[in-house]
Amino acid sequence: MKLRFLGTGTSTGNPEIGCRCEVCTSQDKKDWRLRSSALIETKGKHILLDCGPDFRMQMLETFRTHPIERLDGVLITHEHYDHVGGLDDLRIFSRDEAVDIYAENYVTKLIKERIPYVFKKHKYPGVPNLNLHAIENKPFFVAGIEVVPIRLMHGCLPVFGYRIGKLAYLTDLKTIPEKEYAKLENLNVLVINALRKEAHLSHETIDDALANIERIRPQKAFFIHMNHNFGLHEAMQKTLPENVFIAYDQLEIYV
Repeated sequence: MKLRFLGTGTSTGNPEIGCRCEVCTSQDKKDWRLRSSALIETKGKHILLDCGPDFRMQMLETFRTHPIERLDGVLITHEHYDHVGGLDDLRIFSRDEAVDIYAENYVTKLIKERIPYVFKKHKYPGVPNLNLHAIENKPFFVAGIEVVPIRLMHGCLPVFGYRIGKLAYLTDLKTIPEKEYAKLENLNVLVINALRKEAHLSHETIDDALANIERIRPQKAFFIHMNHNFGLHEAMQKTLPENVFIAYDQLEIYV
């Protein structure tokens, strides 16, 4: 299985518009972060994790080295714009057949409200062709690949993380309900949000993420969803345990 990090930033991205801090003015491309999303390739299938407003630019960059012909499914973690704002750009992948979108029931309803023109009986030519699938907190299959949802709490908002094989992708979490930890055993790779050093209402801090990594004990862990207060990539990497890495846009890893 291969995972490509399409974006590793928070809702405002890095650099933030107009900011002159050391991260936002860094010339290190690893500090330039589009909104968080990832692409999984396994058994000849391609599964997208979230589809934010930077999706078009992320795929243009991906196609430089790895053009893909189709998306076999899109897993949506929750309804916030930085995770669903690029759904209209899926039109390029749905010209021949619909793209399957998987999200819990209340999220599918919100998607229909936000882009109603996509789901009209008589559609305007050229809009994306999307099939929405309402999922629950139990395993399901995407193109023959088993996916295990993991309930997370984004502050007071329930969201989903996902496990596929020995990989788990957990973004926008503040806490993990106790009963969900059993789904995170025996991981090769854990991807987890680590927004910044200071406390936040609905996201883990760096220390929160490290505490979860210590408890879950994956072979390797990768931070995502960092904002500009996280710190410079190269400097922060030196402070982390040897099996914990800061992901960056377009990084590819094998699981």
